[in-house]
This record gives sequence, C-alpha cells and structure tokens, in this order.
Amino acid sequence: MTIIEPASAALDGFVRIAVLSLELVGTVTIVTGAGAAIFLFGSRGRSLGIQAVYQPVRAVLGRSILLGLEFLVAGDILKSLVINPSLSDLMVLAGLILVRTFLSISLGVEINGHWPWQETAMAARRSGVVQASQNVSKGNEQ
Repeated sequence: MTIIEPASAALDGFVRIAVLSLELVGTVTIVTGAGAAIFLFGSRGRSLGIQAVYQPVRAVLGRSILLGLEFLVAGDILKSLVINPSLSDLMVLAGLILVRTFLSISLGVEINGHWPWQETAMAARRSGVVQASQNVSKGNEQ
C-alpha cells in the first residue's frame, strides 16, 4: 500500500460528497422555485388576476429551473470527469450539456422576450439614447 492510495480514496470520497451536495442543492433550488411560483400565483392571482401574475410567475419558475440546472450540471461534470472518466460517461455529459444549453436559451427567451445575444445591442441602444438625451439637454442649457 502506497501513500497515494489513501489520498486517492479520500479524494474520491470528497468528490462523491460534493456531487451529492450539488445534486441536492440543484433539486432543492428547482423545488423551492416551483413552490415560490405557486405561492406567488396563489397570493397575487386572486387580487390582481391571472393575466397580471402570469409573466412574473413564469419568470420565477424559469429562473429557479435555470439555477437548479446549473448545480445539476456541475454535479454531472464532477461525476463524469472525476469519478467515472469513461468515454460513454463523457458522451452522456456532452448530451446533458447540449440539452441544458438548449433549455437555458429557450427559457431565457421565454423569460426575457428576446435572444441572449440581443442584450448587448439593446444595452448599446439604451446608452446611445441616454447619451443623445444628455447632449440634447446640454444643448438646451446653452
């Protein structure tokens, strides 16, 4: 028995606990977000109406799913790369990342109402509008 074997066993145990923790946090995040969305829908739905709370409820639920998926993917990465680094596990990981990316983009579009790459253009337009309005106000002062 060498010195490396106990260290490897300790590292393996630590990684397994980390994977379980990440998966637990991801699951709890999704379930908590779903509970918050249900509570928001129930508490505000009666007073404001279903149409008024529909978008905020979807946003809360979508963001909790996205955050939970981040934790679950982190656990899958550790599991696939450290615990079982086989080719089949890496292919499963690649598939999971593709599905997660598709879900992330589609949920982001649903929540925000635009493609993720349009945020930069929208921010540039907003800053251009702010600069133009500042220039106009400075011109009016002179």
